[in-house]
Amino acid sequence: MSIEFIGFIGNRNGSETIPFTGPAIDREHIRAAAAIHEAGGFDRVLLAFHSHSPESLLVGQYAASVTSRLGFLLAHRPGFVAPTLAARQLATLDHLTDGRVAVHIITGAADAEMARDGDWLSKDERYARASEYIEILRLQWQTQEPFDYAGEYYRVSGGRSDVRPRNLPVFFGGSSAAALAVAGKHADTYALWGETLEQVAETIAAVRAAAEPFGRIPRFSLSLRPILAETEDAAWDKADRLLARATALRANEPTRHIPTGGSASPPNEGSRRLLAAADKGSRLDKRLWTGMAKLTGAAGNSTSLVGTADQVAEAMLDYHRIGIDTFLIRGFDPLEDAFIYGRDLIPRVRALVGQERSVAAE
Repeated sequence: MSIEFIGFIGNRNGSETIPFTGPAIDREHIRAAAAIHEAGGFDRVLLAFHSHSPESLLVGQYAASVTSRLGFLLAHRPGFVAPTLAARQLATLDHLTDGRVAVHIITGAADAEMARDGDWLSKDERYARASEYIEILRLQWQTQEPFDYAGEYYRVSGGRSDVRPRNLPVFFGGSSAAALAVAGKHADTYALWGETLEQVAETIAAVRAAAEPFGRIPRFSLSLRPILAETEDAAWDKADRLLARATALRANEPTRHIPTGGSASPPNEGSRRLLAAADKGSRLDKRLWTGMAKLTGAAGNSTSLVGTADQVAEAMLDYHRIGIDTFLIRGFDPLEDAFIYGRDLIPRVRALVGQERSVAAE
C-alpha cells in the first residue's frame, strides 16, 4: 500500500499562533481548507473532536459535500452514542461519499474533559469500553445475520444493519499499556505523535507485538507540524517567530491549551512522552523541534520537523524506513501551510519513497 498523507480541517481558522475568531463553525473556512487539501494531493483530512467543539461527523458531511476525492478521518469518542447507531451513521456516510470515510477512535486524554460530557470512567475503563465498542462496530458492519453481544459495558440483542461500509478503516492511538493492548487487537492504523526516531521505533515494536496474537498487521501514522522555508536558517528563524507568537497568545490566555489536555503534568502518556523528549532539548534527531510541545504542555500534535522542503522530506523518509506509512501533517497557519505542503513537501516525499522502493525492487 502506498504512502498516505492526512491533513487537518478545523471548524474555523486559528492555531497556537493565530487567535480563533469568528463563528464556531465557519463554513467558508471549511470549504477553503477542503479545496486546498484536495488540490494539494492529500489522501484524507482529520476532523477533530473535543468536549467543547462542533460535532465531527456533521462537519464531515459538509466537507464531503464540497469535495469529490478527498477522504475524511472522523475523530469519534465511544460512550456517547450506542455503537450500533454509530456503526450505521459511519456506514451511511461511507456510502454517501463513495467510500471516503475512516474513523479515529478517541478515548479521551483528560478525565476532566471527559467529565464535561458526563463521562466519569477512568482511563483504563475507557479503553476497555472502546475495545467493546469497536467489536460491536465491526459486528454491525460485517455480520449478515442478527447478532448478540454481552460485554461489561454493552449488551446487544439481535443487532443488525441494512447498511455496511465498503471499506472503513479504524485508526486508534494512545501510549499507555491499556491503549497498546486495544490497538493491537483492533487498529487498522495506529496513530502516534511526532516523537524521536528511537521513541517511534519503540512504539511500533510494541504495537506489532500486541497485534501479533490476533494475526493483525497494522499500519502506522505519525503526526507532525512541518515548518518549511527556503533555507534551513530561515526555517529555524520561522520556528522561533512562531514560538514567540504562541508565547504571547498564551500570556494573554494562560489556560488556552488546558481544555485539550495541555499542562506541565499532562494526564496522558502520549503527552508525557513528548515532554520527555522536549526535556532532552528543543532540537532532536536531524530536525525534530519540541519548542511548541514544551510551551503548550504537549497539547496534542505539537512537534515539528524544521528545514527546507527537501530536508524535511528526507527526515520524513527516515520515519518511513522504520515503519511509518501515513503522515498527518498540519501547520500553524492552517490554510497557507496546507497549500505549501501540497506544493512543496508531499511531492518530494512521494518521490523519495518511490525511488527507495525502486532500488529495493532491483
